[in-house]
Amino acid sequence: MPAASPHAADSARHAAVRRPWALVAGALLLAGCASTPLPPWPDASRKPPASAAATPARPAPMPAPAPSGAVVTPIPATPAPATAVPEATDQPAAESAAVAARFPDPAVRYSTPGLAPDRRAFTTNAEAHNWLSTQALGSVGRAPTLAAVRIIGTSQRGQPIEALVVTRATGTDPDSLQTSKRPTVLLIGQQHGDEPAGAEALLVVARELSQGLLEPLLDRINVVIVPRANPDGADTGTRTTANGADMNRDHLVLNTPEAQALARVSRDYFPILVLDAHEYTAGGRYLQKFNAVQRYDALLQYATTANVPEFLTRASEEWYRRPMVAALDTQALASQWHYTTSTDPQDLRLSMGGAQPDTGRNVNGLKNSVSFLVETRGVGMGRAHIQRRVHTQVTAIASALQSTAERADKLREVRSFVERDIAAQACRGAVAVQAEPTPEQRDITFIDPATGADKVVKVQWESSLALRTVKSRARPCGYWLAPSAADAVERLRLLGLQVLRVAEPGSLLADAYRETARATGPRQNARGAIADAADSVGTVRVEVALARSALDVAPGSFYVPLAQPLANLAVAALEPDTQNGFFANHVIDSLDATARVMAPPSLVLEEMR
Repeated sequence: MPAASPHAADSARHAAVRRPWALVAGALLLAGCASTPLPPWPDASRKPPASAAATPARPAPMPAPAPSGAVVTPIPATPAPATAVPEATDQPAAESAAVAARFPDPAVRYSTPGLAPDRRAFTTNAEAHNWLSTQALGSVGRAPTLAAVRIIGTSQRGQPIEALVVTRATGTDPDSLQTSKRPTVLLIGQQHGDEPAGAEALLVVARELSQGLLEPLLDRINVVIVPRANPDGADTGTRTTANGADMNRDHLVLNTPEAQALARVSRDYFPILVLDAHEYTAGGRYLQKFNAVQRYDALLQYATTANVPEFLTRASEEWYRRPMVAALDTQALASQWHYTTSTDPQDLRLSMGGAQPDTGRNVNGLKNSVSFLVETRGVGMGRAHIQRRVHTQVTAIASALQSTAERADKLREVRSFVERDIAAQACRGAVAVQAEPTPEQRDITFIDPATGADKVVKVQWESSLALRTVKSRARPCGYWLAPSAADAVERLRLLGLQVLRVAEPGSLLADAYRETARATGPRQNARGAIADAADSVGTVRVEVALARSALDVAPGSFYVPLAQPLANLAVAALEPDTQNGFFANHVIDSLDATARVMAPPSLVLEEMR
């Protein structure tokens, strides 16, 4: 990435931006040397057979909303004063002066509406819209870069959920980006409304991509930016959506319009990288349990759930996480694997990024994207250290963009292999239905809340890097769904899965599910019960036995083939005896409405429109 603006005529306008961005650029150049290539592709014994070479077509995307508006002037970033320190009012109550001194402001001061020096509130939804629109307008007449604002959905309180598409394709619609042959990156911020640094950082990145120092990367990649996925939560400074749901635990079931909007943009733009910007609690439960506060500027994690392809995991580690850590190190920003702890004060475990297929990170991994979580220390901190928090996000995001640009061709090779390999596994071998982290012990460095010194604590660590399969089954050829499961079909299609309609009566060799035990209760993750206002009765937790028989199927029922790239996502949604699937969450109302098809079907099937 260049260390100076590509627009020489705008040198005066960019003078204040060059120095801080040069620091990030230098970190990325160093990070690029740390990545290593993947090993040679598997031998012929693992190559998909010729019959699987033709990947089933993806469902046709729904019409995209018309682009709205265009976009702004460069971000007026200025060097931070050498003596600048956070004001006492910016420090959270639990943070001592000694702790605050561990997190000095960076050598750059970012400028967005919400980062103005005397500002008390973060960027409002209206200001974010104006900012994105200004970036789009600023690209007009500046070929070859195009930028446009697209409305991808509407929040529960009627707020538009907006994306800025930045590209050097012939247009900003999904087909134009696909035709460009450049991989697309999807950047998401503020799924949780009380985590503002990601949204502010993405406004910075939007400006730099559309008409600034990151713009040259568009020779190799396209970028779709959703700075604020939960505008209602951002309005009120609350974690959840307006109806009290944690939208980042809704990316498989898709109950909320906010999660549906992200599913739609992911399906239509088909990103090769999805980066999700969050913040985490620095004190709170950690003070209570360990008498310590967190010391890491960033917690990082890629997809860790059952059935994520091995090569995606390796690409995530070698091509993304390692360069990102190097870039953060160059900026003197500390990082660690993502982890959290429960709300139970007696539970002293730290759980590394969850293994359930419900978060954006894990669901996008099952969509065969490199899927990355970046969390900065910020929940409950108000505006304390906000420049450092934004700088951490910008550094990590710029590193990910750089990694994608450098590896564009290799990433396409990896995805092509993975998609063909997954499709070829239909009717063969086994598939994991449920996996859990592996307990370990690890030393984690915290900060003493009084002295500000490092405090090393040995903890029980639930590692998602080494998942244990606790339930597996023979991989079916596909799933049959009854006509009554039409709602499930629409959600599968929104996730990007191919679903076929049965056109004529026929018969299938299938395993039916028979209930052997049942319980109800809220979905759980490492933090405790998951906020879900739509789930008033709790999830249905069943144990099942399989019964094989010939199943007569009627026209108007549905078939979900597993000879398709997103087959592992279908498994996560349709196996009924997990807490995250469609049956457990009342999308499919009866076990009789679905069955596992265990031999290639001899049915007349038709595409759905």
